[in-house]
Amino acid sequence: MPYVLSHGKSPHGTDWLHESAIECYLPLLRTLKRLEAEDISPRWTINLTPILAEQLLDPSFADGFEAYCNDKIAAAKQDLQRFQMNGELNMIGLAGFWIALFERGLKEFKEDWSGNIVAGFGGFQERGRIEIITSGATHGYQPLLGTDESAQAQIELGVSAYEGYFGKKPRGIWLPECAYRPRYDWKSPVDDNETPWARRGTDEILAENGIEYFFVDSHMIRGGKPLGTYANQFPQLAEMFARSSRYFTPPEEFRSEYEHYVLPSGLTIFARDPETTVKVWSGDVGYPGDPYYLEFHKQLYPGRHRYWRISENKADLGQKQVYDPYEAYDRIVRHANDLVNVLKNTLAQYKGLSDRVGTLVAMYDTELFGHWWFEGPEFLYELAKAIHRDGTLEMVSGGDVLDTDPAKHLIHLPEGSWGEGGYHSVWLNTDNSWTWKRLYPLERKLRQLVRDSVPGTADEIIKQAARELLLAEASDWQFLISTMSAKDYSEVRFTDHADRFERLAAMAEAKLAGRELTEEESAFLLDCQEKDAPFPDIDLQIWAPKANAGRK
Repeated sequence: MPYVLSHGKSPHGTDWLHESAIECYLPLLRTLKRLEAEDISPRWTINLTPILAEQLLDPSFADGFEAYCNDKIAAAKQDLQRFQMNGELNMIGLAGFWIALFERGLKEFKEDWSGNIVAGFGGFQERGRIEIITSGATHGYQPLLGTDESAQAQIELGVSAYEGYFGKKPRGIWLPECAYRPRYDWKSPVDDNETPWARRGTDEILAENGIEYFFVDSHMIRGGKPLGTYANQFPQLAEMFARSSRYFTPPEEFRSEYEHYVLPSGLTIFARDPETTVKVWSGDVGYPGDPYYLEFHKQLYPGRHRYWRISENKADLGQKQVYDPYEAYDRIVRHANDLVNVLKNTLAQYKGLSDRVGTLVAMYDTELFGHWWFEGPEFLYELAKAIHRDGTLEMVSGGDVLDTDPAKHLIHLPEGSWGEGGYHSVWLNTDNSWTWKRLYPLERKLRQLVRDSVPGTADEIIKQAARELLLAEASDWQFLISTMSAKDYSEVRFTDHADRFERLAAMAEAKLAGRELTEEESAFLLDCQEKDAPFPDIDLQIWAPKANAGRK
């Protein structure tokens, strides 16, 4: 979730955040509450990215969320009147369904969670039901960040922010896009003339910040060469892969995603299971594609409520049938029981091969559960109950595994991600390479400002510049540009943060040189602080050069 709060300014895209809260976060909290009432601990490992938590905790979120829910309730009531006038009896109940859903969500937000979704999840962690991990501060794509200081800052701020939310340090981390880079002589992938220079590995930065484990895609532990590196269209990626591979010897020994491994830095890695990925994620062959589940793409305007099921003809929106919640929920239990059998069979096969109990890691974007797949939270509830009843499977978090079954095998990890092709091509290609060309000088400029600043002279200006840089580093922008899903919006957002950084940096340099801000500059700083306000207690020293950092 990129930063979308608007604070009364031109909205960034705040509905994304409100949709996620009502469709994903509140239903997950409701699911956990129901499971707790039945004394079932699913031990899910849940990542709350710092930039998401910052938005959910912002005072402006609660007011915006209430207004959003009230608008959706009003729209559903208009739909209801329309259906009544047209005599569409099968649609009337669905309009009431949406009215009840938004009224219940708003009531739970206020009464059950006191307007604090983050604390709601934190309570379940304190009571041992789940484990919460952190991420990079703004989901910056670690292998492609241009300085060790920027890579370090994303992690250090992610850890310190988590400690502020939950009162302790995180044990695990979700690396943005599961993207990892080992230590090697790196050079900018968008500058052919740059000389390679030593860069720290991602795991070294994690270890220095007290992180114990993280997750990767299965191809990375098997040591296979990722596909689709855009070698023809974008040779810098092929060069980057070849350069990093000099430090990695493909394994000869058997490796499996059902085993967890330790890196030389001491961190443990877990790899994604492909079997459950397809079953739970795929809209083509997985559970979410069932014809009786709610159709995501067909909406009734202007309220944008959904009244149709996926139906047997998935491609033709005009052929969609009316959604029946009872038929849909009948299938949820069936699918939950099927996944239990998949889990048991997959782990049984691994035990037959390795003669040891394996660990299966099924990991997904949270937006799958409730947003893309409306019935997803109810599926998770039924799945946790089915595993609990079965008794042969144990639900564990990442930290649980470290405590009870420490990794037994050392591994060296290649560079890669969980993106299409297993490498960086989604986040670095001909459509979005310009963002990196713009970003790298800004990262070096912030490092210089922190190094040269006199404490107390221009701190507030540099801190706001740091926030703008962090927001520009979000991997969301390259992803949305590459996938064309919100290309224009992402280009505008990235450019806005980069432009703001450059102006703030110039103001900071002038202030350090002894010139006071003009009235216009002071107004601009205030506007930036109001519009882009995450991490109010940001510490500039997280960008200070480290003794063992590479330099360019």
